[in-house]
Amino acid sequence: MEEKIEKKGHKLQLNDRKQGIISGVKDVISFDPEVVLLDTYLGLLTIKGKDLHVKRLTLERGEVDIEGEIDSFLYTESKSAKRAAFASRLFK
Repeated sequence: MEEKIEKKGHKLQLNDRKQGIISGVKDVISFDPEVVLLDTYLGLLTIKGKDLHVKRLTLERGEVDIEGEIDSFLYTESKSAKRAAFASRLFK
């Protein structure tokens, strides 16, 4: 029987703009050294920076650790943004 994932809290911790610890992550949409796109319980989260690396990914627990030079976090609630991100990856 498939276990239903309950809606959990969302937490974002930033340490010295070099390490981000994020909980409440449903899925990783995409990631590269400049942009990480996460689907969280509070909407899509875009993380921009330089030399970004997903250090730890535990989707069963909804946790992601990111390292690199973090410049910004942006939340988007639109589901169309998720589709647009997918389309932009297809047509690069």
